[in-house]
Order: sequence, then C-alpha cells, then structure tokens
Amino acid sequence: MRAVSINYKRLSKTIARALRHAPGDYGLELDSEGWTPVEDLLTTLRKRRREWRALSEADLAQMIEQSDKQRYELRDGHIRAYYGHSMPERIEKPRAEPPETLYHGTSPESAANIRRDGLKSMRRQYVHLSADQETALQVGRRHSAEPVILEIQALEAHWAGIAFYHGNDDVWLADTIPPQFVTIP
Repeated sequence: MRAVSINYKRLSKTIARALRHAPGDYGLELDSEGWTPVEDLLTTLRKRRREWRALSEADLAQMIEQSDKQRYELRDGHIRAYYGHSMPERIEKPRAEPPETLYHGTSPESAANIRRDGLKSMRRQYVHLSADQETALQVGRRHSAEPVILEIQALEAHWAGIAFYHGNDDVWLADTIPPQFVTIP
C-alpha cells in the first residue's frame, strides 16, 4: 500500500512540461513521433518529488484514465503527449482527413486578426482545433470571458491541400488555416 497519495493533476502538469515543452530539462529524448521510454520518464519524475519516489507505469495509466482530457498515450513501454508541443523540433503526425467542420475558441480581439490573417500555430507546432463547439467554448474561455467560436471548413481546406492531423477524439491539429476557411457563425 502506498504511504503518500499522488496528486494526479500536478503529475499531469509536470508530464506536460516534460513531453510537450522542455524534454531536455528532464533529460528526455523524444523520437520523431514524440515517444520516450516510460522508464526514462519515471526515473526523472522519481527524483523531483518525494511522493513520486515509488511512481510506476500503473500510476501513469491511472493518471491518464482519471483525466477528462486525452493528453497522453502509453504503448509498449513508451509514452507520448498527443498534442500541444512547443519545442523547436516538430513532432511528426500522420495526415488524416478531418470532419467537414471543426471549431476554434478564441478572444474577440484574436478573432478579428484570424479573420484577416487565418489561423497560425503561434508558439505551438500546430493549430489546435476542436471537434465540437462545446470543447471550443471551453478553450475560448481560457482567453476571454466572452469567447468567439470560429467555424473551420476543415474538409474543404483539406481538399485544398491544408494538412490536418488527428490529435484525439476532441482535438484536431492542422498547419496554418487560411482565412477563406474560417467563419464566425
């Protein structure tokens, strides 16, 4: 029995930094698809917090299961973040055909710029899009009390040559989206 309980939210935030933003700070190397050995991640995490000294792969699986957001994937002794990477080395994702429409939640100020210039990845490797309006609204509320939900004509953009990538059930990724594929419903 574990003497110290694990704060899975704190663990998830730390892993996000390690796998999405600063793997080098954690002594990790990610392959071209963002995978790193679970044991390498566990080794560095065990050194960072007292309550993580006995951290196991089962704890990582529990953290993933408890989260309402699908951020990580465990497979064959490796772990990766699905999306949200901001480091310079681009994580390669296989192209996928998107649904007809995707959504993007943002502030009113940013919406005006997006309508003029299109959606850009900014500090991330990809543009993040939501599969439904409710998820886009949640994302938009991080940027404004009164967010704007943009509608992306994703399938039309895909047919025009814009690359899309499946992040998870709620998140799609894309390269830059030109303004002609962005509308405010």
